[in-house]
Amino acid sequence: MLVALIYLILGGAYLVIVPFALYIYLQKRWYVAGSFERSFMYFLVFFFFPGLMLLAPFLNFRPQRRQLEM
Repeated sequence: MLVALIYLILGGAYLVIVPFALYIYLQKRWYVAGSFERSFMYFLVFFFFPGLMLLAPFLNFRPQRRQLEM
């Protein structure tokens, strides 16, 4: 029973918790990251791809619309 609980916790962390934190990290650092950090971001997206695909329909991090002054 303990082994099943550990698998459930690790699976939930891999599919939900870490990808959500990765979304927040990418949103904050995407436009200011250096080359090494951007390569690390690409690695994290590749590594946590199943969880990112699971959360993608529910999260919307598109930039806000610009307000044009006339």
